[in-house]
Amino acid sequence: MRLKAVGLFLCSTVLAIVEELDDTFKDTRVDDVWLVDFYAPWCGYCKKLEPVWYDVGVELKSSGSPVRVGKMDGTAYSGMSSEFGVRGYPTIKLLKGDLAYNYKGPRTKDDIVEFANRVAGPAVRALPSKQMFDHMMKRHDVLFVYFGGESPLKEKYIDMAAELIVYTYFFSASEDVLPESVTLPELPSVVVFKDGAYFTYDEYVDGGLSSWVNKERFQSYLQIDGFTLYELGETGKLVAIAVIDEKDPTEESGRLKTLIQRVAKEYREHFNRDFQFGHMDGNDYINSLIMGEVSVPSIIILNTSNEQYFLPSEPVETLEQLVHFINSVLDGSAQAQGGDGMFQRVKRVAFDAKSTIMSVFRSSPVLGCFLFGLPLGVISLMCYGICTAESDDGQEDMELMKREDDEEEEDEEEDEPRQASGELEGPEEDGEEEEEQEEKNPDDKKAD
Repeated sequence: MRLKAVGLFLCSTVLAIVEELDDTFKDTRVDDVWLVDFYAPWCGYCKKLEPVWYDVGVELKSSGSPVRVGKMDGTAYSGMSSEFGVRGYPTIKLLKGDLAYNYKGPRTKDDIVEFANRVAGPAVRALPSKQMFDHMMKRHDVLFVYFGGESPLKEKYIDMAAELIVYTYFFSASEDVLPESVTLPELPSVVVFKDGAYFTYDEYVDGGLSSWVNKERFQSYLQIDGFTLYELGETGKLVAIAVIDEKDPTEESGRLKTLIQRVAKEYREHFNRDFQFGHMDGNDYINSLIMGEVSVPSIIILNTSNEQYFLPSEPVETLEQLVHFINSVLDGSAQAQGGDGMFQRVKRVAFDAKSTIMSVFRSSPVLGCFLFGLPLGVISLMCYGICTAESDDGQEDMELMKREDDEEEEDEEEDEPRQASGELEGPEEDGEEEEEQEEKNPDDKKAD
């Protein structure tokens, strides 16, 4: 009894941490920061996220975060879902005042909590000392910092940070916190620290501040997975990838990986504006993306904006060959494959349907037979019934027509004797009438 009571208490505590929201949420949310999971009861991914979501609620509550955690049935409150721009399930959004930030990262507790804490805080955080600056340098692989006092550049920096804080942190500091090895050409400046170096924003060379930050928010070389590749697509860069097998590394895999790393570092000035470099473990994701087969190890360049991809026409064995291949993609002389044309869209639909069916059969053959075999069986029976019904009707019509023909023939055979007897009896009746007239004529004469 005591265990049952404890269980009910814990359950009620968890439910209190993650609040079930309804249509009154629109009016009550304004004064708080909310992290909301929009879900559908029938969604498998939503059910998989549910225990993670409760862990997120517990973590934020126990750490004293001001973020409140909730969940809303998007199918029951479709008007609210549409108002917040929900187009699929599950959708995770952080609601802060009039702003709604989408979460697009991995659905793990640590990643979601880090996102919530980052976005819920100020868009630009201050670094008041060298110790704090050094601490943040060790903590972040990529660090954006504004140096200087009040200026139009700072206003642009704050506006940009409010927009792009879903991706990374932004800081501000005075020039005094910089290490002696760092010298800035002028103040104010926006600087990114990454790859063991630092790079200063130049409005005349780099264009808009948001565009520059969006392209610089990744390390020059990194390990790429499905989520990372999706985010890289928003930078507008082409992605040069060494496809390798980390579980079974070979000399060729190591060589291609090293070549990609060298290009990312040694040719930054040439390719950083247009290319992102990295490696991917295995070819499963790439194969599904291009609807083909990429050998392992190999090098491929992806254009995620239009789903085109480029493969080297010959094996890449030296740094010069790799640089030549990248330049050929950049100047348009390399042959592009794939794309988002009509043929590729139809191919994508067929490929996704095939992949879905195969994945269902691999995970649960019985379920696959039920989901796909039963409808096919019903359709086959319907087709068979339609075909046999048509053939039976046709046979009945033929038999009916034959029966009618036989009856007509019988009627004709019966009519023929009657017509023959009629022809024979007709003259005899005429003869009798003539004899009667002849017999009557003598009397008529006597009367006369």
